[in-house]
Amino acid sequence: MEKTLTSKAHAKLVRMLIDKREAAGMTQTELANRLGEYQSFVARLESGQRRIDVVELIEIGKALGFEASEFVKTVAEPDS
Repeated sequence: MEKTLTSKAHAKLVRMLIDKREAAGMTQTELANRLGEYQSFVARLESGQRRIDVVELIEIGKALGFEASEFVKTVAEPDS
């Protein structure tokens, strides 16, 4: 199994998170504030330097208005 930080699925997850944040009209700082984190936390997630665990994904989903389970299904789908 390849390292997750360098996987295509992780890159897809990161891209989707950025897209969701931007679609919500939020900056990294605004998202970080909603999560009770620093902007650098969001920056590390979005740059692919940090893995996102399931609990974090659920909280990010709440902050950005998406359902984490549906998000995971999309990430798991093979690219067409």
